[in-house]
Amino acid sequence: MEGEPVVPSRGEDVMGGTHTPVYSVEEAAAVGFVLRLGRALHGYGFSADALEHALQGMADRLGLEAQFFTTPTSIFAAFGPPEHQHTHLIRVFPGDVDLGKLARLDAVSRDVEQGRVGVVEGSARIDAIIALPPLSRPVVRVLAYGVASAAVCRILGGGLNELVVAGLAGLLTGVISLASRRLPHGTHVFELVAAFAVSLLVTCIASIGDLRLSVPTATLGGVIALLPGLTVTVAMTELARRHLAAGTARLSGAFLVFIAIAFGVAVGGEVAQALVGDVRSSAPRRLPEWTLTLALGIAPLAFGVLLRARLRDFPWLWLSSTVGYSAVRLAALSFGPAMAASVGALVVGVLANLYDRRGFGPAAVALVPGVLLLVPGSIGYRSLTSLLDQNVIVGVTAGFTMILTAVAIAAGFLVSSVLVPTRNSSKFKVQNEARGEPGQS
Repeated sequence: MEGEPVVPSRGEDVMGGTHTPVYSVEEAAAVGFVLRLGRALHGYGFSADALEHALQGMADRLGLEAQFFTTPTSIFAAFGPPEHQHTHLIRVFPGDVDLGKLARLDAVSRDVEQGRVGVVEGSARIDAIIALPPLSRPVVRVLAYGVASAAVCRILGGGLNELVVAGLAGLLTGVISLASRRLPHGTHVFELVAAFAVSLLVTCIASIGDLRLSVPTATLGGVIALLPGLTVTVAMTELARRHLAAGTARLSGAFLVFIAIAFGVAVGGEVAQALVGDVRSSAPRRLPEWTLTLALGIAPLAFGVLLRARLRDFPWLWLSSTVGYSAVRLAALSFGPAMAASVGALVVGVLANLYDRRGFGPAAVALVPGVLLLVPGSIGYRSLTSLLDQNVIVGVTAGFTMILTAVAIAAGFLVSSVLVPTRNSSKFKVQNEARGEPGQS
C-alpha cells in the first residue's frame, strides 16, 4: 500500500542491496567472549598495547576479523571486513590492579585458545571471576599498607622513628582507602584526603617533646602507596610504542594524582602547624645495613597483598622485586641512576616475560611488583613539594629526573620485550607476518 514504510526482507535492504544478519549465533558468542575479556583485563590493570595484543590474538584464534583501539577509559572493537564492520564501544574506568583475577583470566584465555573450553563457558567463567570477592580481608589490607609504608621508608633512607611513624601513617592510609570505597565518589578524592591526613598526623607527631623525626621522609613513606609512579612508567611505555592517545591520557591522569597528593600534604602541614606551632624536622638516624635487606624482603610481600595476588604467586613477586632492585644497586656502581633503572627494568621485564611464556600466568603478575621498587613516584612527589615550597630549581630538576627515569625504565621494558617476547606478542607478530604486515613487539 502506498505510504507504508518499506521493510527489507532477509537478504535485501532498503537500498536494494543484499542484507545479512550482523552475526551468526557462533560469531555472537565469540564476539561476546572477546568483549567480556577486554573489559575484565582493562579493569584489572592491562596497559593499552598489552590489551590490544591480547584481544587481537584471541580474535584471530576464534576466526574473527577484528580491530581494537583502547584508551585508559574506553575500548573500541570493530568486527568484520572494513566495508561491513560492526563497532562496539565499551566505557570503562581505570581500576585497581588485581593480579589474582588477571591470572585467572589468563587461564581462561589459554583454555579457550587451546580449545579446552568453548566461548560460552569461557564467558561464564569471566563473569564468575569478576564476581569473586577480594582475596584478602580488609584488616589484612590495612596492615599491608602499614608494612609497605614502613619498608619503603627504610629503603628511602629513613631511621627507626621514621619507620614507626610511616607505618602508622600507612595504616591510616589503609583505613581511608577502605572508607573511600563505601562512599559515593569517595575514590575520586581518596589521594587528596589520604595525603592530607598523613601530613597532619606526621607533623603533629613530630611536635611531641624532643622526638627526632624527618618529617618529609616519614610523610613520603606514609603516602608511598598512593604515588602513581607505575602509571607514569606505563604511560611512557605506551608512548614509546606509539599508543599516543592512551599514553597521553594516562600521563595526564598521573599528573593530576601527583598534584592532589602534593596539595593534600601541603594543606595538612599548614593545618598541623596552625594547631601545634612550628615543627622542626631532623635528619634521620642511620640504621644498620641488615635492616635494608629485611625491608627489601618484606616490601614485595606487602605489595603482593595490596595488588591482590594469589598466594602461590608470592614467590614470583618476591623474586622479581628483589632481583630487579639488586640489579639496580649493582648497575649504580658503574652507571648513573637512569641507566641503573633501565638495567633493573630490563631484568624485571625478562623475568616477567619468561613467566608468561612458560605458561605460569600473565607477565603482569611478575612485572608489576618488580617495577614498584623502580618507579620514579617518590621523585615526582619531591618535585611537586619543592615547587609548592617555591624551590623552583630543585622542583624542576626533580621533575626532569622523574621523566628521565621513567623513560629509562620504559626503554628497559622495550628491550626486554624484544629479547623475550610475551606469548601474545609472539603470536601477534606471526599473524601479522602471515598477512604480509610488519610485525610488532
